[in-house]
Amino acid sequence: MYRPPVSPHPPSEEGPSGSPAAEAEVAEELAAVRPELVPRYTAALPGARAAVLTRLWRALAHEPLPWVTRRTGGPGGVTLSLADGRELHGPHADPYATDAYAGVVHLDGAAYDDPARLMTDLAVPHSTAFAAELGNSAASMALSRAGAPDPSGGRPEQDWEWEQRVVDGHPFHPNCRSRPGFSVAEQLAYAPEHRPVVELGTVPVPARECLVAGAWPDELRDGERLLVPVHPWQAAHVLKRPCDAWADTRPLMSLRTLALSGAVHVKTALSARLTSSVRDISAYSVEVSATLSAFAEDLAARTDGLLHVTRTLGAVTAGSPDLAAVLRESPQVYAAAGEHVLPVAALAGTGLPRSPAWLAGFARLALRVGLRLLELGVALEAHGQNLLVVLAPDGSPRRLVYRDLADIRISPARLARSGVRVPGLTGRLITDDDTALRRKLFGSLVAGALAGTAGSGPALGAALEAAVRDLTPGPDVTALCEEPVPAKALTLMRLSPRTPGDQWATLPNPVVLEHGTRDQ
Repeated sequence: MYRPPVSPHPPSEEGPSGSPAAEAEVAEELAAVRPELVPRYTAALPGARAAVLTRLWRALAHEPLPWVTRRTGGPGGVTLSLADGRELHGPHADPYATDAYAGVVHLDGAAYDDPARLMTDLAVPHSTAFAAELGNSAASMALSRAGAPDPSGGRPEQDWEWEQRVVDGHPFHPNCRSRPGFSVAEQLAYAPEHRPVVELGTVPVPARECLVAGAWPDELRDGERLLVPVHPWQAAHVLKRPCDAWADTRPLMSLRTLALSGAVHVKTALSARLTSSVRDISAYSVEVSATLSAFAEDLAARTDGLLHVTRTLGAVTAGSPDLAAVLRESPQVYAAAGEHVLPVAALAGTGLPRSPAWLAGFARLALRVGLRLLELGVALEAHGQNLLVVLAPDGSPRRLVYRDLADIRISPARLARSGVRVPGLTGRLITDDDTALRRKLFGSLVAGALAGTAGSGPALGAALEAAVRDLTPGPDVTALCEEPVPAKALTLMRLSPRTPGDQWATLPNPVVLEHGTRDQ
């Protein structure tokens, strides 16, 4: 069986940290490969630091970090009491805000505008590696902003063009643009916001050594061998071998998924840590992909035409998560003439969410679909990358498209109560725990996609208030309206490298119903 080299380990807990070194390194490399971008990169650094610091401050103010013993709010902001007796002070932290509002925070009176330096001086467990990631994130964000396309260029026509307009990455993760292991030249060559054409290669593997799900196309067969698409970064850094050229592609938001010239997207293994996760493709994901795709297609038919799920066309793994690929439909196939399909993460750049009526309509659509599926027995991982919206020619939201079923949750008990055929699946996708199901949906949709679109707690609360009036009452709707909103504790997870799985924070519920405001 073909066995590529083991994936690189996450960054060591030891080593240099702090953004000045990361910023200088990027500047030096940029001067060698794209000197005309250096002035724009330098000008973008303060804003990038503030954007990352804002995400970090949100986490410090709201996540259950064990070394924060008390949080006190006042007219001047929020003060955090630390276990070692120090105090950290910053502005009021709206957990749903996306603008950079935390330009400076104070640790025992000393001002910090650099998230990496702040994390270094906090000196909490595992902070050294995380500080290095924060420095990388700020420097890479400045690089992304330096090479960003002009947002006034009109509406894109191709699906990948929408994806490449998302410049800053995750709206709430401090590691929103951390790309350890990628040189400046590689970021410019592979990152979607830089709009490159990426030549995918293939590695031939004997078919008998591969696990295949769905239909693997003839184009990717060579006699008794299967041709597995490979990202060029993966070929150079993990497989450490040349690949046969196959196709020119356009990278999408996840960087490892790329659009072919037709209506097909290719998800490749990319064994690098981007934001929180190492991007490979497990044998389990390949094994269940065809079953999941057929199941999701049947389930989407129960949403009165409001949801499409992109079909998985084929998947393969060559005995390792480092050498695997998934072929799936482009969401563009679900757009009629005059319509646009774009990831929810790109909505903020359209200006549409500035209209309260538009935002309420979009929230109504997203909640109606998400809660309907949850009632049936499936919780979507409906964050701004997986969830897409079909816009009418006038910009109104018509339908939703969902892609990438690898991290949904399925409740056999709910499916049985709903009279839905239970798929023959086992493993991590299966749970009947209501808390786990609601965390999956609300954490991704409300604290993620809708919050990132709304851009602030008040705007999100107003949109949810208008939307929930039209929802069918039930236990899930009650939980949405009355309980704190779950959100992945992204910073806590990065500072807990030996704790497996997701960890969670609870955020103040922004919903305001007619009978008054709830204090959380």
